[in-house]
Amino acid sequence: MNELVGLILIGIGVFFDFAGCVGLVRLPDVYNRLQAATKNITMGTCLILGGCLVIRGISAVGIKAIICGIFILFTSPTAAHALARGAHIFGVKLWEKSVCDKYEEDKKSGR
Repeated sequence: MNELVGLILIGIGVFFDFAGCVGLVRLPDVYNRLQAATKNITMGTCLILGGCLVIRGISAVGIKAIICGIFILFTSPTAAHALARGAHIFGVKLWEKSVCDKYEEDKKSGR
């Protein structure tokens, strides 16, 4: 039973990772691509690691999966924020159909 649940989690995680990779290729600008990479790939990778944990249990592999999942949950959003902020400071333009620019609004308000 544990193996079936683990394989289902891994399958869902692979789907999320695949959707994130498609988003990296298909989305129009760096900011939208970062969103796809951060949300989908983080969720997918954590689900894959969770599936490994369910299959293997609390063993050396399970502990490593937990540690890697925690590391990914902390570093991926932080890295995406730093990349988006750096791209904005460097002057990378938003997609022409973008609705708002929160970084520009913060810059104008002096935050």
